[in-house]
Amino acid sequence: MPANAVAENVLGTMGTICWTVQLIPQIWKSWRSKSTEGLSPMLVLLWALSCPFFGVYAIVQNINIPLILQPQFLLFLCLVSWAQCQYYGEKRTLPVVLVMFFSLLLVLGGFEAGMVFAVKPSFNAGNGRPIQFFGIFSSVLLSLALLHQYYEIYKHREVVGISITFMLVDLLGGIFSDLSLAFKARFDTIAAITYSLVIFLDGIVIILAIILNPLAKRRRKREVQAQQVVEAQAEVQMADVEHVVPTTGRTI
Repeated sequence: MPANAVAENVLGTMGTICWTVQLIPQIWKSWRSKSTEGLSPMLVLLWALSCPFFGVYAIVQNINIPLILQPQFLLFLCLVSWAQCQYYGEKRTLPVVLVMFFSLLLVLGGFEAGMVFAVKPSFNAGNGRPIQFFGIFSSVLLSLALLHQYYEIYKHREVVGISITFMLVDLLGGIFSDLSLAFKARFDTIAAITYSLVIFLDGIVIILAIILNPLAKRRRKREVQAQQVVEAQAEVQMADVEHVVPTTGRTI
């Protein structure tokens, strides 16, 4: 596909917008329900940890401005969602959660900035291996993150606690970002693998929600009906006992 800087930046911007707002539905869902049950804290934490690695890769490779901004926005929102898991799920106090949030934000931001300055000289000198490590390791963390969410799905036998809107927007962000790379003068394979993994792994969660959630709904309905039958039988038995008139015999 011929290089097209306008298409590259437009699609990259669309991907960035998706990945900027993607976690907002999840954050809203957790705040409204005051619960993060079913949402793996490791999912959002590992996503947050992957952001500095991909941020270093995107900055040093100079992919394009929208895709460079993506991991920065995603890091912040992932940490907000992770903080909710600590507050609602782990029942930590608000001051403790805020200290954890800002500490991680500063550490990860400082790590990314430091690694950019550490890796860029070797990249400019023609050594691409260090920067490739950052891109590949980011993909590994993204994959590991969703494996934890799959375990939550297996445990609950349905997709609960995680916003499907969040998954859909995340998937769209991956699609737009992949398309953005297609219009780049030099196709970035490692970045494409990272975005494609997001599309594939998010897609699995969405498919599981489509399959498992209706089954779980029917299962709960059957359980309620079975419980109602048991309660009705118990009431009938109690009524029969109450209407029995006891007889006694007397011998003179």
